[in-house]
Amino acid sequence: MIFANHAHVFPEEIKPEGSVDSLMRFLDECEIDKAVAFATFQDRFNESGMNQNSNEWLAKAIKGNDRLVGFGVVDFESGDLKGQVERIADLGFKGLKMHPPYQEFVIDGPEAFEVYEKAAELGLFISFHCGMHWHRLRDNNVLLFDEVAWNFPKLRFSLEHIGGYHFFRDALAVMCNNSRNKEGGVYAGFTSVSNRKGKGDVWALTDEELETVIYQTGEDKSIFGIDFPYSKPEHIKYDIQRIKQLDISEECKEKILGKTLEKLLFEK
Repeated sequence: MIFANHAHVFPEEIKPEGSVDSLMRFLDECEIDKAVAFATFQDRFNESGMNQNSNEWLAKAIKGNDRLVGFGVVDFESGDLKGQVERIADLGFKGLKMHPPYQEFVIDGPEAFEVYEKAAELGLFISFHCGMHWHRLRDNNVLLFDEVAWNFPKLRFSLEHIGGYHFFRDALAVMCNNSRNKEGGVYAGFTSVSNRKGKGDVWALTDEELETVIYQTGEDKSIFGIDFPYSKPEHIKYDIQRIKQLDISEECKEKILGKTLEKLLFEK
């Protein structure tokens, strides 16, 4: 079974190619059994004139779909951050998607710490965008994720894209520095790590780098992501085959492609 992280889901009115129906066709084409669906950031709803909470919209859109698992988003402009996290958990979601440069929050800032504290308390997993994204680097320096792990030892979170080309070693340093944490933990998000745009792709990581993540952090600390709808089916098929061809154990490949994510979200 393949259980993938990192699918951005949108209403048809905002992004037709990112709808639930489009995602289901995408999963079928890539032979993926299940996926984590991220709620749309609230500002996209507001800009589109949709007077609705994006988390509530996603909960309704995926209700009864046993192939999709919801992750919510917080709106830093709305306040009551801890209350927002509680409401996300009440919707039955298993985690949060957070994007420091897009949402323009400081990774180790006091507002973000409110979110982490409540997420850790409620057992919610956090998938973080990790790497360059056209916002001031001092606010989302990848090494700041070490402060998150240090201050919230029970919090479990992934560094999606593993920092990309520019910050791979920093992301790996954060993972290794917190590898002795037995309660929480930092996970590598194998998301958008292939060289899809030719030489010089800002997200591409080599096979050697991906294998180094496994060798240095262990076989239980990596999860596969699809970055839907920004990745094409042919990209994801290639990524799956690439993972299967890495110089790691067959058991580790199965863990990356779904077993670790299943355990994180559904086993206490």
